[in-house]
Amino acid sequence: MKKNLKLINAVVLAIVTLLYFGARNLVFTNDEKQAANEFFLITKVVDGDTINLSDGRKVRLIGVDTPEVHYSEKLLRDSKKSGQDIKTIQALGRKASDFAKKLYTGKRVRLEYDVERKDRYGRTLAYVYLEDGLFVNAELIKQGYAQAMTVPPNVKFADHFLKLQKEAREAKRGLWKD
Repeated sequence: MKKNLKLINAVVLAIVTLLYFGARNLVFTNDEKQAANEFFLITKVVDGDTINLSDGRKVRLIGVDTPEVHYSEKLLRDSKKSGQDIKTIQALGRKASDFAKKLYTGKRVRLEYDVERKDRYGRTLAYVYLEDGLFVNAELIKQGYAQAMTVPPNVKFADHFLKLQKEAREAKRGLWKD
């Protein structure tokens, strides 16, 4: 009986949490509705998966992960996990960052959101599109300069990104080159 009650409580808590976070992101202010059709100038490419916009926001691209350029805890974790030395990872990170800079430095972009709007560092989480319609997140993976990284609940394009990653890896594009 106690196990069933604990299970029911856990399920109810999970449902309430999902409803709260889901509903919170379904209510848009007029500014947010307008922003969905607005384009912003990229003022800086921080690295392969992070950009700064003319309105002051720092944007982290959803669903992609590029190797680290800057020394950080993540760089150390990635080195330990992959078995690659830090300098190798940073060199790959510079290649990914250089590709991103060529792709969209100085260009105007539109943002599309998923469930969560901000990460734990306060960066805006978004899918990024150039004015010509190019889906930047997907292009980074397709060309082999990023890996798919799924962080629930932002999973709208997860399957698509995994498919693009598999194709890039098999074709040895970008960072997948020997």
